[in-house]
Amino acid sequence: MIELHRMGVEEYKEVEKLPVTVVLDNVRSEMNVGSVMRTADAFLIERIVLCGITPQPPKPEIHKTALGAEESVDWQYYPTTIAAVEDLKRDGYLICSIEQVHDSVSLEQFIVEKGKKIAVVMGNEVKGVSQEVVDASDVCVEIPQHGTKHSLNISCCAAIVMWHLYARCASSLGSREL
Repeated sequence: MIELHRMGVEEYKEVEKLPVTVVLDNVRSEMNVGSVMRTADAFLIERIVLCGITPQPPKPEIHKTALGAEESVDWQYYPTTIAAVEDLKRDGYLICSIEQVHDSVSLEQFIVEKGKKIAVVMGNEVKGVSQEVVDASDVCVEIPQHGTKHSLNISCCAAIVMWHLYARCASSLGSREL
């Protein structure tokens, strides 16, 4: 860790995070959950909210892909995604579902207001973000795709969105060199 200039888990817990929460709406795969946790660690995401059937640590496949990020990244569980979204709204989060819907905003056009708390909702591997959650969202954002497929794996999608938010918001973090 030292030779890579990486912090340990305790230091990570103390460092300022981006005001971004990732919400997983009934994601089935433990490996996808672990991958999202690992990416959240890389980009200083404040927490992950696991909802519905989304697996929770400790699980072997989560650990296999998270490589310990399940220990560094804060996470919590809600029985339903809509309950999580309602709580996040009450706490002042902009609810942003990542979904291909009518009137969605393309990711490169998604402007993040400095200091605004954002909750990004990632959907189930097959069904996407539930309609109830889409309807409760403040905005829906989609990643432009130009090939033959109409979707990305959730772990890839989450990584692209987290990188975008990190690139746009990292300068708002304290004096820590990024």
